[in-house]
Amino acid sequence: MLKIGILVSGGGTNFQAIIDAISSGKLTDTEIVTVVSSNPNAYALERAKKHNINAICIRKKDYATDVLYQQALIDHMKEKEVELVVMAGFMVVIGSLFIKEFENKIINIHPSLIPSFCGNGYYGLKVHEAALKKGVKITGATVHFVTEETDAGPIIMQKPVAVLEGDTPEQLQKRVMEQAEWDILPNSIQLFAHHRLKVIENHVKIC
Repeated sequence: MLKIGILVSGGGTNFQAIIDAISSGKLTDTEIVTVVSSNPNAYALERAKKHNINAICIRKKDYATDVLYQQALIDHMKEKEVELVVMAGFMVVIGSLFIKEFENKIINIHPSLIPSFCGNGYYGLKVHEAALKKGVKITGATVHFVTEETDAGPIIMQKPVAVLEGDTPEQLQKRVMEQAEWDILPNSIQLFAHHRLKVIENHVKIC
């Protein structure tokens, strides 16, 4: 049974997608052992409570240094015996200490087809605003392993989503979540849980 820890900052819709995938049997041999929020008011904490999942808020501003904050996250994940860390809408930059501790054991969902509209400054609605400003016809979502360079880790899965005439950033965000993110995030965890992912020279091989 794969033990996963989820990092969230807001509503937790991707977290809910993982819960639903486990409940429906789409995601097997996987257990959510903890949810860590960067925001004490995140609705994701309520979702965790409803499903009797351990949840805690660990705020960066409560620690004197970034190293102490990262160590607090590491200590919590280790206490819960987390084997895979899932960033599901986590709006805090994760530092090298945490990343090295869980090398190739942290995955993130990003709301674009990387390498488009990614990297520093591209998060949340900003990604969809940029896509619409550029006039792309296709966007989507990407699940990737997390490395020290933002949104540059080995890509696990991607799924395209059409951009429609008259789309607002909010409409596009909703469609990307529903058609791509909620599908490929649980699928990527399933592959990890069943030892089907191998990272070779910054590329992921699905076996």
